[in-house]
Amino acid sequence: MAAQTFRLPDLGEGLTEAEIVQWLVAEGDEVVVDQSIAEVETAKSVVEVPSPYAGRVAALHAAAGTTLAVGEPLITVEALEPAAAAYREEEKAGSGNVLIGYGTSGDTATTRRRRPRARTVAAAHAEPGPQRVPRVISPLVRNLARSNGIDLRTVEPTGTGGVIVRADVERAMAGSLPAASPAPVVSSAPAVSSAPAVSSAPAVTSAPVAGERRTPLNGFRKAVTAALTRSRAEIPEATVWVDVDATGLWELRESNPSGPGLLAYIARFVVAGLREFPVLNARFDAERQEIVEFDRINLGIAVQGDRGLVVPAVIGAETMTTARLGGEIRRLTATAREGRATAQELSAGTFTLNNYGGFGVDGSAAIINHPQVAILGFGRILDRPWVVDGQVCVRKITQMSFVFDHRVCDGGVAAGFMRSVADAIENPASAIARL
Repeated sequence: MAAQTFRLPDLGEGLTEAEIVQWLVAEGDEVVVDQSIAEVETAKSVVEVPSPYAGRVAALHAAAGTTLAVGEPLITVEALEPAAAAYREEEKAGSGNVLIGYGTSGDTATTRRRRPRARTVAAAHAEPGPQRVPRVISPLVRNLARSNGIDLRTVEPTGTGGVIVRADVERAMAGSLPAASPAPVVSSAPAVSSAPAVSSAPAVTSAPVAGERRTPLNGFRKAVTAALTRSRAEIPEATVWVDVDATGLWELRESNPSGPGLLAYIARFVVAGLREFPVLNARFDAERQEIVEFDRINLGIAVQGDRGLVVPAVIGAETMTTARLGGEIRRLTATAREGRATAQELSAGTFTLNNYGGFGVDGSAAIINHPQVAILGFGRILDRPWVVDGQVCVRKITQMSFVFDHRVCDGGVAAGFMRSVADAIENPASAIARL
């Protein structure tokens, strides 16, 4: 029996390491090609890694909780003779289950029947003979395709050597992303925070001393650190805030308990505000000194999960009713808290909505989710004395804070957007009638 060692593959996105969350197989188990063998956590998400080999698991080279660098041994599989023969037949037949790029030999790729890249997908389906085997190196790309119902055999590759890359899958998703999608992963912290200072001085390190407890950053926290530091270093941000009387919205929600929630209504008003002020649904191209506005509104929702704060996006929020927005927000929140948000959902956001009131706080000077240009947050809703028509009465008040990139707009635009959202919250019936 020949033993083959599978090393942690390059998961793409510039990632160099991953932490083993849990093994899905044990030593002595028999596995087949493309069977998921482990869940690993990268700085982007939790993904399942499939095996390129069939046979019996001879060794697991790291325990759950261990962080491995790309290229380090992950698992060793002893190829049983029947399984090995079946595997070779699968390669010869051009099965789409083989992950080309690791585990298969170079001969397999070079002897495979190749078609000109200019040929259309329809022609490829019509041609008799073995189907083209999709060459996919990154499990992230494969998971993105699977979660969106994309058959990799229909995707035209543009990567080196005919490898299918993430951009190819996104194009096959028929416009589910904006033309120039940003790639944020994490959002600002829900409370006031500051990023580490950027300095040209050499870093000062010290050995642990008595009384200290040090916790190494995992891949996710490293990504958070990098994103927040970059945001604070690059973006000249400004913060404005206003107290909003949410009594009318609260009463609307109470009158229809089975209808959309408060956050769904607020999200709908935010989408309407972004349509009115599209410069805030954008990114800033520093190299070309251009503001890049997006046609679609992919509304990021800040979610605190077990892995930390992530911002999955409601893709195409501008096309949704309030009820549908509410359903998508609930779904995204649940999957993100479980660490199961897709790479597409985590990378597609064009604007972030942060409900930090859920943490029991009233306000926040948030950090913009780079490369976005703005973030809107809401504090908790409290009963407070408020003057209405000259009389002091008890109203439902929340604080709305808005942080924006001063390069893309000035305070007038920021104030206009905030008033658009605040006015809708204070008079929801009138706002809904105009939507």
